[in-house]
Amino acid sequence: MDRPDAAGSLRAVSTAVRDKKRVLAASFVGTTIEWYDFYLYGAAAALVFNHYFFPQGSGVGAVIASFATFAIAFFFRPLGGIIAGHLGDRIGRKSLLVASLLAMGVATTVIGLLPGFAQIGWLAVILLVACRIVQGLSAGMEWGGSAVLSVEHAPTGLRGLFGSFTQVGSAAGMLLSTAFFAVMQAVTTPEQFQAWGWRVPFVFSAVLVVIGLIIRAGVEDAQEFQDLDEREQHAVSPVREVLRRYPRGVLVCIGQRMVQPAIFSILTVYTLTYVTEHRGQSQDVMVSILIAAGVGLVGGPFWGWLSDRVGRRRISMLAAAGIGVFVWPYFLFLDHGPLALLPLVYLVGLAVLHDSIYGPQAALFAEQFPVHLRYSGVSLGYQVGTILSGGLTPLIAAWLVAAGGGSPWLLCAYLSVLAVISVVTARMARDSVADGARVVPEPAPAAVRV
Repeated sequence: MDRPDAAGSLRAVSTAVRDKKRVLAASFVGTTIEWYDFYLYGAAAALVFNHYFFPQGSGVGAVIASFATFAIAFFFRPLGGIIAGHLGDRIGRKSLLVASLLAMGVATTVIGLLPGFAQIGWLAVILLVACRIVQGLSAGMEWGGSAVLSVEHAPTGLRGLFGSFTQVGSAAGMLLSTAFFAVMQAVTTPEQFQAWGWRVPFVFSAVLVVIGLIIRAGVEDAQEFQDLDEREQHAVSPVREVLRRYPRGVLVCIGQRMVQPAIFSILTVYTLTYVTEHRGQSQDVMVSILIAAGVGLVGGPFWGWLSDRVGRRRISMLAAAGIGVFVWPYFLFLDHGPLALLPLVYLVGLAVLHDSIYGPQAALFAEQFPVHLRYSGVSLGYQVGTILSGGLTPLIAAWLVAAGGGSPWLLCAYLSVLAVISVVTARMARDSVADGARVVPEPAPAAVRV
């Protein structure tokens, strides 16, 4: 049974983390850059791109178009996940993770150098979309490999904790990008920020990529995968085999990606637009995100560690249900509450409800598939769910609020439906802690050399 015992004391945990610190750093840095780029683009889409990359005076249409460029990358994430999963389950995780990091950093840096609509017209939009497609492909490659690498290197009873280092990169990336954006807003005039200040955080992504490549160069695949490689037991078509033999695992991953990325997008992207339009400013939102992200650096590993003790399924169900309830008073607060208290609201919504479902997710997803199909299964479920939820949420939110005459009740109802889906699929999930099973028990296929 994969449950912590006396050997899972604080000292043993510290030793395990110290022994695997480079692996954990490699997992952490990749998702940090992924989410740095994700939130950076989301914030720019909400505050800059609707003015810079689209015709002036188009109002709500420019906002929706800006969020559409945000969403388009998510449609290419499953393709990136399929490609990376197919190769990662056959030749190893490390090579794909290096490629994903490089592609993401190059695309983000190029966005920071693009001319706007006023300079080159619709060509600016085409180039922006092309960069977003590259970001989508690389993001699809990144998370599954990073999650699998960290979980497969985990000692017995610490999968949730180790997997959370992949997840905590979300908080780090959000903290770094929000801080950078806020600093640039503070040190430039509004005109300077719109003209060039927003570009600096995008170009800085190149520095992060260099650091990430240096760290990842020294990491090897886990022994679990190396043993599989030595036995030449690789699936010929991993994605097809996942869909044929493990459809339940794919559905679990997709369902868990319904409410979690949706509430993340609402709190970190759409709220910037909503509060600016309804309350006339966005600084309180930026500060709240920074505080919650800082707490998440510690909270993510805590929720991962807790899932190693009480089970991942139970935490996911409670968190999803909590999000479905939370969104109703959240928007009521945005409309009428004192924004000085917004950081406290974000601690509940982001640091508790979101992070508790997100922290154990890498371990939960990895446990739905055997090792020879794990990269493909995890990537496919994660990225398809991300399309259906996270990537479309800001666009859907803007449309639903407009359809509701400026009221957010349709948006709240939509998020509550997503929460129900996540609760149901969490109930379907395999859980090594609660079920007493180490991994999916089905053996690898007969030897197939690639």
